[in-house]
Amino acid sequence: MIRAAVLSACMLATAAAAAPSHLLASGGSWASFDRGQSCEAVAQPLLPAKKQELAPFAAIAFDRSGPRHGQFSAQLRRPVRPRSSVILTIGDQPFMLVASGASAWSKDSAQEAAIIAAMRAASGLRVEARDIGGRRMSDRYLLEGAPTAIDAAAAACSLPR
Repeated sequence: MIRAAVLSACMLATAAAAAPSHLLASGGSWASFDRGQSCEAVAQPLLPAKKQELAPFAAIAFDRSGPRHGQFSAQLRRPVRPRSSVILTIGDQPFMLVASGASAWSKDSAQEAAIIAAMRAASGLRVEARDIGGRRMSDRYLLEGAPTAIDAAAAACSLPR
């Protein structure tokens, strides 16, 4: 039952949820989906959003013929304060993300490779920022199942549709 709830939440939380999705793999806290032109490994944070907040999630995305080949992205609970840092910490390794509004993402392919490598070796990650009002926000994610979900998404999007 918990697994079904996680999968449902993952499907609803992603920005591409309106596109037809095909479940590729699920396990632990992660699930991966083939959405046609893109594939994603997605997870929900340990704590759910409050009613007035956006539904946060973390994802690794791949495009069949586009620019994303392992891009990390996160939907934050609230929009980030302009010129504020968004920090992804995996284990004890920090990564500075690019942010706009309530979204944050990896900056380049070198950082994406380092993020995925760190995710394979750690048990959890954290995304931290300050919202427009200066309030600190932080979401924690478990990484159990992440390597399998990432590999399934990468493999699916490496093949033509």
